[in-house]
Amino acid sequence: MTRIDQRRARRRLDAALDGLAVTFRGMTAHPDETNCACHWGSAEDLAQLKVADAELDPDLLSRTWRAVDWTDHASVLRRILPQFASALVGGLVEPYFDGEDIGRSFARGHWQQWPAEQAAAVEEFLRAWWACALVDPDPAMPVHELLVLNTEATGTLSPWLGTWEALDDPVADRHLAEAAAHWEYDLLVDQLPWYAWEQGEEMCAELTAWLVRHAPPRLRAHGAPEDLLHRIRLLGVTGPDRWDDPHWPGHRY
Repeated sequence: MTRIDQRRARRRLDAALDGLAVTFRGMTAHPDETNCACHWGSAEDLAQLKVADAELDPDLLSRTWRAVDWTDHASVLRRILPQFASALVGGLVEPYFDGEDIGRSFARGHWQQWPAEQAAAVEEFLRAWWACALVDPDPAMPVHELLVLNTEATGTLSPWLGTWEALDDPVADRHLAEAAAHWEYDLLVDQLPWYAWEQGEEMCAELTAWLVRHAPPRLRAHGAPEDLLHRIRLLGVTGPDRWDDPHWPGHRY
């Protein structure tokens, strides 16, 4: 078990944000990039993406990362990434679907295939943000949403759960209780609590097994309600035994 000092975690995150600013300084969208003037924005908006390092107004930033039809999404993402990351950490970005849409914006850029220095800067940002959020009593984005974001951005659930499991921290345990309460409704019918781009069934099984194995002692220590503990226990029960259990919550689906 490890402990993470909140101030040290924040310093790491600030350093990761600085790393993004340095790594992606001077980046622009592709000179030939286009988008629909009727649905995305004006020619003047588009021109701003082809000027390096100029700050975008919040509405333009939002329209840019949300757009799914860029010809070269990677170049657009590199152009906005330092400002986008700072806005995310500052709580200035409102996701539509529990972080799914933000994570997919990262994924559409295929950032893991970028040059090594660039990919490393993105990975360090995601890892530093996750570590900081887990020990932050009031993170800008709820931890369960950030888990979705990171999972969709990287295509894997395991490292994020591993970091959480390794923590010995009451704040991380409180986040776990909040996340478990958010997830149990879907997991009790073997559904992932978000729409995954791929490997949804595998992620559902992994998240369920992780909660059954890891959550109960943490939740008890946190003083979680007894009914939540029963719902997590029921995740480890299959078939009619789950529905017939006297502690089945009676959810309607």
